[in-house]
Amino acid sequence: MASSLTCSAADLRSLLGPATNATAAADYICNRFDAISNKFIDTGYAVDNTYLLFSTYLVFAMQLGFAMLCAGSVRAKNTMNIMLTNVLDAATGGLFYYIFGFAFAFGTPSNGFIGKHFFGLNEFPSASFDYGYFLFQWAFAIAAAGITSGSIAERTQFVSYLVYSSFLTGLVYPIVSHWFWSSDGWASPGRSDHLLFGTGVIDFAGSGVVHLVGAIAGFWGAIIEGPRIGRFDHNGHANYGKSETYYGQWSAIGRTGVTTTLAGCTAALTTLFGKRLLVGHWNVTDVCNGLLGGFAAITSGCSVVDPWASVICGFVAAWVLIGFNKLAEIFRYDDPLEAAQLHGGCGSWGIIFTALFAKQAYVEEVYPGHEGRPYGLLMGGGARLLAAHIVQILVIVAWVSLTMGTLFWVLHKLKLLRITEEEEMAGMDLTSHGGHAYAYGDIDNAQKEFGI
Repeated sequence: MASSLTCSAADLRSLLGPATNATAAADYICNRFDAISNKFIDTGYAVDNTYLLFSTYLVFAMQLGFAMLCAGSVRAKNTMNIMLTNVLDAATGGLFYYIFGFAFAFGTPSNGFIGKHFFGLNEFPSASFDYGYFLFQWAFAIAAAGITSGSIAERTQFVSYLVYSSFLTGLVYPIVSHWFWSSDGWASPGRSDHLLFGTGVIDFAGSGVVHLVGAIAGFWGAIIEGPRIGRFDHNGHANYGKSETYYGQWSAIGRTGVTTTLAGCTAALTTLFGKRLLVGHWNVTDVCNGLLGGFAAITSGCSVVDPWASVICGFVAAWVLIGFNKLAEIFRYDDPLEAAQLHGGCGSWGIIFTALFAKQAYVEEVYPGHEGRPYGLLMGGGARLLAAHIVQILVIVAWVSLTMGTLFWVLHKLKLLRITEEEEMAGMDLTSHGGHAYAYGDIDNAQKEFGI
């Protein structure tokens, strides 16, 4: 927000000299000056909130893109189901983030672990936050939930989606975002003192806070459920293919937009040619996921690295994704959207990448107030930022595994997690939602089998 301009009538009178109307003139000038100053403050406030809301809409657009990505990734007989789960991630996440999530994440003043104020947006807006900020953070929370839904698609009971989405957006994700994004968080770079390793964690747009959280949650869901029926043959080879829709992810300006774009472009091209060499054909699925992998990796350091470094980020992210997908196939891990491999693997690489390539001038520009703050190891800034980022990866994996892993295990034991074999073969659109999004091929056969 713009700082106010001040005018002193007493000081101005001395400059106007001994004129008869000097006092009245000074008062008049200062009153007009104050009015103009207030207009600047109001304008600055409006510009800040307009930009924040515009950024919110861009982040929320990821939810729309992810819905299309999911619809193109699952089989046609589960399209309605996966689209509905994406809608409910936003709806359920909105309610629980309003009641609990925002307070746990940004309820300042608080301790380093969890926020303590603004439950149900009580005493809101405050001197620190307005409603636009709540919407902005809600959009990130539901993005994490959307990542998880992709990992457990095509075989999960509908009630489980509601339970995990509420728990993730209301408790698990908000606590992680408090650690790294709240000014009170124990690992936040915005703390006034006691910074982790003298720096805090630089996770500008959520390689860890959003992508890694959603990926680890989805990983445990997919592990506990097991692969879809027919996903692997007796030799362990993958049987299903998929096609998906590209969605974009950048909502900042200037350097941040450039680095994000370059990382995604580089990852897409690297995946294109890398998979061509490995499997012998051009694969649109792999290119789209490579693009997203570049985006997931660069979000941590997009504001503090040079454009040339973002090209390195995207190049490595593509090979990280290819490698993790190969491991998933070897270990018969079934993730319909490659969400854990993409958001977890590439997100973790992005966290490490930032600790290697963060530039001193950019770090001091984006995170001012601490002279001598550590920056990227390969840029001459020492290893303290890398140590902080390794801690981030470890604590996110531990926290999400403890909470979401336990939740999925309990749902499994209560027989609330996976659908029956008959439902899975027929498709969830037919068995849970009263029809199909499409009417051809295997869907027609399923309809005949159920007498529809």
